[in-house]
Amino acid sequence: MARIDFHSNVGDKLDYVCRLTRKIWSSTAEGQPVRPIVIVANKAELKRLDELLWTFSKTDFLPHCFIDHEAAAETPIVLTEDCAVNSLQAIPHADILIQLGQEMPSDITALVERFPRIVEVVTTHEAERLAGRNRFKTYRDLGHELHNFDQTKT
Repeated sequence: MARIDFHSNVGDKLDYVCRLTRKIWSSTAEGQPVRPIVIVANKAELKRLDELLWTFSKTDFLPHCFIDHEAAAETPIVLTEDCAVNSLQAIPHADILIQLGQEMPSDITALVERFPRIVEVVTTHEAERLAGRNRFKTYRDLGHELHNFDQTKT
């Protein structure tokens, strides 16, 4: 079973994802392989996230590209609108999936087989909170290991 982490009550989703990505990236021990990350969101969020990943920190470099870029197979952080498993075949790596969308991924069984860890980011907006609760219930009903990280006070 996959480990599913819900990061709930997030104020600014894209800024939070930048910080979370940096934390995952920097947690790699020296000499160890980088933990590859796939970030799924809608096109507008991905465009803004792409800009933020370049500018949110003056000292951190987080190598990333869109899934259709020729370097996606070698880039540790990949941005995509589509998390269907067949769409992700273009990239050989699969470690962490950060899911920003409100909808439950369509083929969750195949997705959790490919990604041992999935991170769901849920903001304070009521529609996203309700959708996040529904995704949480679905994962729980499928028997996955669930963890919630409430960001109310951060």
